[in-house]
Amino acid sequence: MLDLTYEAPKPKVIAGAKGDWELVIGLEVHAQVATKAKLFSGASTQFGAEPNSNVAFVDAGMPGMLPVINEGCVAQAVRTGLGLKAEINLWSAFDRKNYFYPDLPQGYQISQLYHPIVGEGEVLVEMGDGKARLVRIERIHLEQDAGKSIHDMDPNMSFVDLNRTGVALMEIVSRPDIRGPEEAAGYVGKLRQIMRYLGTCDGNMQNGNLRADVNVSVCKPGDYEKFMETGDFGVLGTRCEIKNMNSMRFIQAAIDYEARRQIAIIEDGGSIVQETRLYDPDKNETRSMRSKEEAHDYRYFPDPDLLPLEIEQAWVDDIAASLPELPDEKKARFINDMGLSDYDASVLTAEVANANFFEKVAEGRDGKLSANWVINELFGRLKKDDKGIEDSPVSPEQLGKIVGLISKGDISGKIAKDLFEIVYTEGGDPEALVEERGMKQVTDTGAIETAVDEVIAANPAQVEKAKQNPKLAGWFVGQVMKATGGKANPAAVNQIVAQKLGI
Repeated sequence: MLDLTYEAPKPKVIAGAKGDWELVIGLEVHAQVATKAKLFSGASTQFGAEPNSNVAFVDAGMPGMLPVINEGCVAQAVRTGLGLKAEINLWSAFDRKNYFYPDLPQGYQISQLYHPIVGEGEVLVEMGDGKARLVRIERIHLEQDAGKSIHDMDPNMSFVDLNRTGVALMEIVSRPDIRGPEEAAGYVGKLRQIMRYLGTCDGNMQNGNLRADVNVSVCKPGDYEKFMETGDFGVLGTRCEIKNMNSMRFIQAAIDYEARRQIAIIEDGGSIVQETRLYDPDKNETRSMRSKEEAHDYRYFPDPDLLPLEIEQAWVDDIAASLPELPDEKKARFINDMGLSDYDASVLTAEVANANFFEKVAEGRDGKLSANWVINELFGRLKKDDKGIEDSPVSPEQLGKIVGLISKGDISGKIAKDLFEIVYTEGGDPEALVEERGMKQVTDTGAIETAVDEVIAANPAQVEKAKQNPKLAGWFVGQVMKATGGKANPAAVNQIVAQKLGI
């Protein structure tokens, strides 16, 4: 485990005109399940397909069409629950959530209100400086996504694309444990990271595959502690839900705006209306969408077309045995076994693809040196070229060979950078390139000594200055490196220059 200090949630204190207030935040994160077919039909989940081309009869709400559960979606939900250290319910059931939307052909959404597939879990959110917050998960349930209404294609009518209708979602509901905008974004980012490691959701927020409904309320200092003692939600203030947030930056900005809006209303003698709101990033404000529904407004009842879902513990155990190493454990191993700094380990484990690339580079080699080359040289160059790790022109095997050549002393750091550039732009085997292009480092002390003697003989004035000020010996080192085309071993050059100058 990571060596982190667990801290109680620290509230974001916002000063109002008449006093201080604290934030209370809970999130409902909707994660699209990574499967090829939908939750209750065999229709494709491919993103970007022609409108209404990925729609089965059951998705379209055709009469007499019955839903059939996709076992892969269930397995992915269980996998996610296990990754979040949550309780897996061997018995769960589906309910109908009744409401009308033009992009919901059935007139109801199949969800899990009363008996979700995953129970209580937890997420460790790192906040920097070795500190972490523990955010409790209340539940994870499976449900259908709705379609998409399109309003900007015609001035007089709207269009509907049903491709997303019936796509499986995991709704991950947190407790109101989050106390500030940065912590909220960190929590969503941590969920995204874990699910990408697990392979249960690709986390693509731009495509709508991961989005969050953010519940925000404000309370006076000390009220949250009363809630933790009594469980009385009333002391936390009336909450408003900000719907469909798909950006970490927007999540933070929306929470900050909404908190200040609520404080201003309360201090002006008004009261907060529980409602659903939307965030407008262009105006940096939230606006009312509709009054906030309660569960009874949806007229939930057990779905008569679906039997309760019963799974066996042995099946859950098999899924648990197949879980990959998760980011916290991987980061701890990088720090403890490879000697990496907390920062380097965090960068390398942020994305599973980056971590896998690094491990291949570092296999059997110096971990710190490998991390330095992956983070500084490779990531830096990829960022400059606007490429991801999956598009890297340099393979982990190639970069690993470059690191190995440095460790063996066959090439210097300077030569390594030249070699990296050749491999990045032209390709090729680093070891063969070093031989073919005469890039091998000069370690023959006799040859280095000859080069040092020639530089000293040609610069008597500099010799006298260096004897008076030993720091000037670096000038001779530079001249020798230049004379040898950067191939001389720097440590050997430094040692021989010091000997020759008597300093």
